[in-house]
Amino acid sequence: MQEITLYCKSYRTDLNRVLRLAASVRKHNRERLPFHISVPATDLELFRSHLKGDDVIFHADEEILETVPSGHEPVNPLLLPGSLMQQIVKSEFWRLGLSTTYVCLDSDAFFIRPFGRQDFLDADGTPYTVIDEAHEILEDAIAHRKPQVLSAYQADAREVQKLLGRTGRVYNFGPLPVIWHRDVWASLYDSFLAPRGMNFADAIRMAPSEARWYGESLLKYQAIRLLPCQAFFKVYHYAWQFDRDRRAGVKEINLAQLYCGVIYQSAWERSIDWPREGGSLGSRLGRRLRRILGRI
Repeated sequence: MQEITLYCKSYRTDLNRVLRLAASVRKHNRERLPFHISVPATDLELFRSHLKGDDVIFHADEEILETVPSGHEPVNPLLLPGSLMQQIVKSEFWRLGLSTTYVCLDSDAFFIRPFGRQDFLDADGTPYTVIDEAHEILEDAIAHRKPQVLSAYQADAREVQKLLGRTGRVYNFGPLPVIWHRDVWASLYDSFLAPRGMNFADAIRMAPSEARWYGESLLKYQAIRLLPCQAFFKVYHYAWQFDRDRRAGVKEINLAQLYCGVIYQSAWERSIDWPREGGSLGSRLGRRLRRILGRI
């Protein structure tokens, strides 16, 4: 079993984004950490044909879902929204037994500087855990008069705390990419899910935030040491954040002093959807006009 791997769950609409991610891994993966990608079985051949020259290990999502212990109703990808299914697949990847820890990447992430084991793990192999109180993003939401962002964040956080029986301060355990340890996922299953006859799909149905389930499980069951850290990647959650940095002249070369990579939300980059830009005609025209005007 490997100590650490890179893992990305994707699907065909994000093919071009994964090509960008894979190119950045090829360029910056100085220790050749294994890179795994999973997609629906129907998308496997598409991804393999476009990533022939990359050192990528492919899996079908269905292969991961088949590892859920017997005694539970199988997870049917056709019966759940894609937004929930991708969280389930990402959070069950550990069951393949490929590595002790994995860096869970989204398709729209890409690396901007050389990286290796020491960026993600302590000397003894304990992963660093992204954890804070999300003040930066919540302050931005308040400043831009987005009270719904603050209220939704607090409601989501309290829900998982309540389910696991933890009281106290509200923490944020993202954004992705994050490093997940198999022992934390196993502690959630063994101590909370299995005794209730549940699997992780049931947990996600109750509270759809895989990063929060992981983080709260770490705090509750303490399967590994908590080594706090800030985000590994610079994530532009909202358009106003990117516009602010762009106007201030902040570039990727500057961000590389603090971050391993960058994420621009895929909703702003619909022009690179595969095989063509998605959305209605009106939304496509609106996005193109905003790009011409220099707006996201």
